[in-house]
Amino acid sequence: MSYPISPISPTGLRSSSWQDKLQDHCRRTQQHPPVFNIVSDRRGGRTAWSSTVTIKGNQVVNARFWYDGQYVNNAKEDAAEVALQQLMGDPASPQQQVWAQGRQGLKVSGI
Repeated sequence: MSYPISPISPTGLRSSSWQDKLQDHCRRTQQHPPVFNIVSDRRGGRTAWSSTVTIKGNQVVNARFWYDGQYVNNAKEDAAEVALQQLMGDPASPQQQVWAQGRQGLKVSGI
């Protein structure tokens, strides 16, 4: 399965992907290049796919969403967008803040 390096926008012009933007930012700021990892989760009869990206050599950033297998590149785009926002110091969106607040106080136990 192959994906275009630069997606084409509705106007027909090439736009830079979040992965490209993250790569460029890391190069400009002389940081380790981002390393993407694809993760899966079996859900009933289907598998959901997501992505993580390691930035600064050791900081792992998760994508926000899970995707069907044919859209695994969207998971990488999602992770790259979140990572770039963190690197640029952009405040989290209100939705991300609510999600983070909802997760506070949750206990995760080993299975």
